[in-house]
Amino acid sequence: MQLTDHRQASTYLLDHNFGIVVSKNGVKRLSDRTRELAAIALAGTHGKSMKPAAAILDPSYKSKSLNLRYAEACRLAAETAPLRILDGELLVGEATLLEAVLHKTPICSVQSTSHTTIDFGRVIQDGTRAIRRSIESAMAPAQGVTLLSDDVEPDLYEAMLSCIDALHLRHRRYVEELDVRTERAATPLEAEHWRAVSESLLSVPEYPAKTFRQALQSLWFTFAFERLMGNWPGIGRIDLILGPFLDRDLAAGIITLGEARELLAHFWIKGCEWIGARAHESGDAQHYQNIVLGGVDSGNNQVLNNVTWLVLDVVEELHISDFPVAVRVGKKTPKNLFRRIAEVQRLGGGIVAIYNDDVVIPALKRFGYTTEEARSYANDGCWEVLIPGKTAFSYRPFDALKILQNTIGLGPDSYTVPDLNSFERLYSHFISDLDKAVGKIQDEIDSRFTDGPPSPLLSILIDGCIDAGRSYYRRGARFSVCALHAGGLPDVANSLLAIKHYVFESRRWDMSEFVHMARNDWSPHENERLRVWNESTLYGNDDPDADAMFVRLFNDYTDIVSKHSHRCGAYRPAGISTFGREVSDFFDDRSATVFGKRREDILAPNMSPTPGSDRRGPIAAIGSYCSVDFRQLPNGTPLDLKLSPATVRGEGGVDALASLLRTFVEKGGWYLQVDVIDTDTLRDAQKNPEMYPNLTVRISGWSARFATLSPEWQELVIARTEQIL
Repeated sequence: MQLTDHRQASTYLLDHNFGIVVSKNGVKRLSDRTRELAAIALAGTHGKSMKPAAAILDPSYKSKSLNLRYAEACRLAAETAPLRILDGELLVGEATLLEAVLHKTPICSVQSTSHTTIDFGRVIQDGTRAIRRSIESAMAPAQGVTLLSDDVEPDLYEAMLSCIDALHLRHRRYVEELDVRTERAATPLEAEHWRAVSESLLSVPEYPAKTFRQALQSLWFTFAFERLMGNWPGIGRIDLILGPFLDRDLAAGIITLGEARELLAHFWIKGCEWIGARAHESGDAQHYQNIVLGGVDSGNNQVLNNVTWLVLDVVEELHISDFPVAVRVGKKTPKNLFRRIAEVQRLGGGIVAIYNDDVVIPALKRFGYTTEEARSYANDGCWEVLIPGKTAFSYRPFDALKILQNTIGLGPDSYTVPDLNSFERLYSHFISDLDKAVGKIQDEIDSRFTDGPPSPLLSILIDGCIDAGRSYYRRGARFSVCALHAGGLPDVANSLLAIKHYVFESRRWDMSEFVHMARNDWSPHENERLRVWNESTLYGNDDPDADAMFVRLFNDYTDIVSKHSHRCGAYRPAGISTFGREVSDFFDDRSATVFGKRREDILAPNMSPTPGSDRRGPIAAIGSYCSVDFRQLPNGTPLDLKLSPATVRGEGGVDALASLLRTFVEKGGWYLQVDVIDTDTLRDAQKNPEMYPNLTVRISGWSARFATLSPEWQELVIARTEQIL
């Protein structure tokens, strides 16, 4: 049975007819049992069965510190959380407590941590026994020394050691269960299967992994335990971490490429165990467990190995979106990798995005990271870049459009239209307001930058925390980062362009008239609204005037933020994002815009064009996006493109999409995510969600199953301009 579209595939998986599961393009490399396990997980079988933790903290722990309460909760979770081992699976370890799905720490019920990528490579290469020794070594000189409370957390080391003990406790439970299954196996073949699974787990993660299978099991088990405690970290550079293990095993004849692909497929399958546990307004796949492929290592060597290709194979065949993939590329990237990315992207789902090393690395170096650190970048589990395993990351969003609308008297905090006789005076007034707003936000960050929940488990795998005796939220990380993110900059640029043209150049309306029409949601001025919207050449069309306005705004914004780039011991890079603030529900007091968008309309996501304004095709949209100097934006920003499936059919379609990706790199883009989906399919999925349970789209740095999005977020995706190559 060959499945060719979202409706067929979704119906088939929903029916639980697990005999054969074939990817949308008919590729079949994986075993039938692996496909069955994928179908079971994608149907939400595991997520729907999840329950809250049954254990509770002993009352005596009320008098203990937050770190020690957390450590005890970690022990109880390891001891009591249900195990799940499925027949035929090649890896074990699960996060089976419902609180974890809700971004909560089980049992002690505090917020957990996301938007970070921790050092899983250290566990794989060194093992937790070596990490324990480093904690004990750091702990010894601190004993008996009185330090200021903000210099060190006196119980952090004890809590860290307790968390490692809890990890080993959960490990023992799995090993014992695997031994039981081996003894009770119905056939010698089944016994051999469970014996092999047990052997791959037995020494890891306590000791260094020796084989690819051990390395993958160590990575999954450690990651699953972090997730069990409610943390949502990114995985990071999986091919850089695992590639050398696989290359050695292949050379020694220990494993075949087919066997390695099956193991990676099981890793991907286990990563979607939370499907069905809860529908988020922004999708039930939003758990920030991003994967990064490719790029260069710290020594400037290309990272492109068997793991890189096998991951793309697995994504293509199983179409599991719960691990969003970002591939680091550049001008030196071989054409066959661009083509392989295009082959996977054209299947839809927005699973694979790209970073441009030629832009990101120089931006990070300019901001203050060393060359080696900059080359090591990954993301925070979303799209914001950081140095993995070394960074405590947070971001502070604000709406730049709201500041402009206050400046011109459009509200919500100001209804006084300024009496200004030139566009330059108006622009200067706005930039002054923007500068004041950024300064106020930076002051607020200063006052509560170290606020955060207890995090001894997470802090074990963040470089600097053990040496400093301070946790993730207490400036223990090698880099503490709080990025300032402006939302709505394309809408600000479009508004400024409209004001300049209609008020100060053509003098079609004076400022008060123009603002008044927008304040009343352009009612009863529909003809005027359509004139402004249809006549204006806006950002997203590679138009020199429109792009010049955006570049000016971009430069002034990044200059303002750069004044605070390193403040109070923290890095403060500039970024641009919306993360849903382009949806009107985020702002009850939102007004219409002066460039013709109504109050309820979807506005510009991140640094992408305002929906419907990009009228000259995807290359033009890329041209506008790439008109700025991204070296001034160290935290980056995405460009979202929605392509018609008809435009990427056949070999010619793949070539065209690969060419689009290379054009993005050559023009100097930062980060590109592509959805290949048509609006009619999305509308049908709104009406018949049961037919499309695994239809996946990109939201921002994460992917989401469309059926689990709220109507507002669904409209956000639908509103994107459907482009034709």
